Amino acid sequence: MDWLLPILLRKFIRRGSFTLTTAGGNTYTFGDGSGLPVAARFTTAKAQRAVLLDPELKLGETYMDGTFVVEQGSIADVVAIVLRQERIKAPNWALPPRLVRYLFRHLQQFNPRSRARHNVAHHYDLDGRLYSLFLDGDQQYSCAYFDSPNLSLDDAQLAKKRHLAAKLQLQPGATVLDIGCGWGGLALYLAEIAGAQVTGITLSQEQYQRAQRRALERGRARDATFQLVDYRDVEGRFDRIVSVGMFEHVGIGFYETFFRRCARLVADDGVILLHTIGRSGPPGITNPWIAKYIFPGGYIPALSEVLRAVEHAELIVTDTEILQFHYAETLRAWRERFLAHREEVVRLYDQPFVRMWEFYLACSEMAFREGDMVVFQIQIAKRKGVTPATRDYIAREEARLRAIEASYSEPLRLAGE
Repeated sequence: MDWLLPILLRKFIRRGSFTLTTAGGNTYTFGDGSGLPVAARFTTAKAQRAVLLDPELKLGETYMDGTFVVEQGSIADVVAIVLRQERIKAPNWALPPRLVRYLFRHLQQFNPRSRARHNVAHHYDLDGRLYSLFLDGDQQYSCAYFDSPNLSLDDAQLAKKRHLAAKLQLQPGATVLDIGCGWGGLALYLAEIAGAQVTGITLSQEQYQRAQRRALERGRARDATFQLVDYRDVEGRFDRIVSVGMFEHVGIGFYETFFRRCARLVADDGVILLHTIGRSGPPGITNPWIAKYIFPGGYIPALSEVLRAVEHAELIVTDTEILQFHYAETLRAWRERFLAHREEVVRLYDQPFVRMWEFYLACSEMAFREGDMVVFQIQIAKRKGVTPATRDYIAREEARLRAIEASYSEPLRLAGE
């Protein structure tokens, strides 16, 4: 395979400067020489063959087990070079794995209640100390909102909560359902700053327990309550529904179920706000390495897939905002923080786990920076006229919320620390 790999890479890598040493000890350089040079090597012929036949799955696996080693630059730089290339047709023998994954994507994303709970536990019920090492002080595990240059991660996450609250147009006492509430940061913000009555739901035991503790610590146990429950089993009526970073776990076969449930739960003059990772292009498949090791059952939707499900639920879209590079900057901050605490993560887990998470954060960042990943913020209602005629209200409401935040002596971005 030593002779075949350089032939293929020479056709594929036209930009950048990438040097690869094969398992047989031969060294080749690809690209036009632009940018910072990146170098890597395979330590075994088996690893080299595996990546050649199924690169989407095996590149991550060989990086995890140490048989693909980056010697100059980082794994993020390697992924960036790959994603920066012009699209060319893959070799015929590499097409069957992708075709099979596309044909079986509905099965892979089949997320009934029991499987959904298991999938959530796989990622979110890890040792809580892991997330505290790289997230902001409020532990927001979703895209931040960099509404001005040079914002810190903590301030950008606070700006995200403010931006979402502004789009919800909350009146004091409004009832809000937070689907996929994480560790409770957004729910607590909506209760504390906007005066809402918030119910947060999650399937993660770790998140549920932490969110409850935080509400008690901040004296908000009456305003922000949390439940360990599936969105399909929620009952009641809410003025507003917000969901941040959860829709990616719903599964394509359950999109209509999700929106029909939201339509049943939201008031007739209510607003639903969905914040989700999305594709700027057509529908696709979940990267097999991500599906196996990071987010089983997950899928990043195309906008067309979301809007179709909204229409079938007899709801209407009132506003859509696309955040193009905000998540790339968020992930860059997470990756830098994670790597700064590498030794602590090794003590919590082991070296393969560290390389797994480094690869996950690197691939995710570059998918937003160089690939087709974006973030959708979709505002939805049951009928026209529920939201203002222009978008000016968002800036006005953000200014009002910012003034309330300023009245607190303790910075809100450090909530829960």
